[in-house]
Amino acid sequence: MNKDIENSVEEMLSGYVYAYNRYYKKLKDENSIIYKGHRKDKVAIVIGGGSGHEPLFTGYCGAGLADAVACGNICASPNPKLIFDTAKEVDQGKGVLFIYGCYAGDNLNFDMAEYLCNSAGIKTKNVRVQDDFSSAPKERKYDRRGIAGDVFVFKIAGAVADAGESLEEVHRITSKARDNVSTIGLATSPATLPGNDKPTFELEDDEMEYGMGLHGEPGIERTKLVDAETIVDRMYSEIKKEMDLKKGDEVCVLINGLGSTPLFELNIVYYNLYRLMHKDGLKVHDADVGSYCTCMEMGGFSISVFRIDEELKKYYDMPCFSPYYAKGSYVNHITESDDSENFFEVKNENVENESIERSKSGVLETLNVSDTKNMLLYIANKIISNKPYLTEVDSKIGDGDHGIGMALGMEKVKKVLHKLNGVDSAYKLFEEAGNAMLMSMGGASGVIFGSMYLAGAKDKAPKASLTAFDLADMEEKSLNSVVEIGHAGLGDKTMVDALHPVVIAMKNNADKGLLEMLLAAEEAARTGVENTKKYVAKFGRAKSLGKRAVGFQDAGATSVYLIIQGMREFVEGKLEV
Repeated sequence: MNKDIENSVEEMLSGYVYAYNRYYKKLKDENSIIYKGHRKDKVAIVIGGGSGHEPLFTGYCGAGLADAVACGNICASPNPKLIFDTAKEVDQGKGVLFIYGCYAGDNLNFDMAEYLCNSAGIKTKNVRVQDDFSSAPKERKYDRRGIAGDVFVFKIAGAVADAGESLEEVHRITSKARDNVSTIGLATSPATLPGNDKPTFELEDDEMEYGMGLHGEPGIERTKLVDAETIVDRMYSEIKKEMDLKKGDEVCVLINGLGSTPLFELNIVYYNLYRLMHKDGLKVHDADVGSYCTCMEMGGFSISVFRIDEELKKYYDMPCFSPYYAKGSYVNHITESDDSENFFEVKNENVENESIERSKSGVLETLNVSDTKNMLLYIANKIISNKPYLTEVDSKIGDGDHGIGMALGMEKVKKVLHKLNGVDSAYKLFEEAGNAMLMSMGGASGVIFGSMYLAGAKDKAPKASLTAFDLADMEEKSLNSVVEIGHAGLGDKTMVDALHPVVIAMKNNADKGLLEMLLAAEEAARTGVENTKKYVAKFGRAKSLGKRAVGFQDAGATSVYLIIQGMREFVEGKLEV
């Protein structure tokens, strides 16, 4: 149904605001939703993450819930500027609490947004939700992913903020809620992300997988499909062991459909779960059954259990309201408003492929401003044309969104460079391209690949022509920035495994000229990609797979290889896209 993938998130959010104009407004030119009745003179709650999981995150913004939502691209975190602008819009001088799922991209982008907020005088704290206990063992619980348990954490945070507590107290109680939520999921069929031709994973009609992540990250066990009673018995057993549930414990329960599982079946799931809980003497304070945290048309469900004490119960029982989630009775003080304030057209600004021009035929010895611009455009086209390949690589051990994110970022690069005229420095072009990626892609890739272009060129004295030595120096500076931001090293199964050997090859061969240097760098990148197949992932969504990630190449390293290959092809004059 998506005609234009690049604008699909903006169109989705615009539809939401059109439908619920009484309650929400959208920040101009930002994928951000603001609750019109947001808190005054109290701590502000800002939530966010990748789109494609509706009603997460927009459905938990409203009275007694979050004040605003920062929405990233499909299955990718929002960028730092978007998060910062969202926080500024609702900050009341009492501080802002950010709540988001624990994913590498969200952690990086929200951390950078907090830095921007703090620099602007806005106090902040964050709570990373880590309820998916299948994604990492207890000794690495801070690496666990955030999934449907987000809902309980949002609910408590909103109530504590409504009570007028300080930022420190809102953070304490919200963290306490986070630490008492556990979730396990089960997948029965895959999802297909907009822009992808294939599902995010493969599952036979008679198969199911315990512990599979919301983005299709591999779970803990794949088996033949069995009946609901058997499935719930296994999942409840895992939850009980994880939480050490005992007779007399009081809990709230969330049965969450992942996208295509009908309510008929979800209620059967709760029927079986409640019988087990009742038998064990657990007190169910409240339960919800429905679809609260999805992934497109993915089949299956998750079970979230929230253990409460008197303090948490008090805040859980406070009223809240949004069109997709409500508790108790909340008096609405929002007045009717004119629909026209939220009316805007989503414009398709995609740039058609421009003809790639070089300053001369044959091999280029240096890169002037025009060559640099055309080389960056050529690389953008190359990455976009390889979106299916990058998606396939990422789907093996990730969530399959790397190709989408890289393509979206490169489309933005093309737009920015298309409008950029009169530039007298080649470094400026790299800097603008990096900024375009950083502020459009979201996810860890946005920060990392934006830095690959941006960090190396930033603060460089203007230069009209780049030599091999300039490129080598720039990539070394970029590598240092990427390592500093992401903390990954050689052997961690990330893009660093390709970029690090590239930098060494460039430094060792810069005296041989652009082409020879880039040929060596391309071969180093190719070898780096091959080496990632031998490694256990230490970062990103593949980290939870452990040794099961061995044998598969890293998608980020693959993109580095394609970028370096694109540089070589342009310099040599052998253009292939």
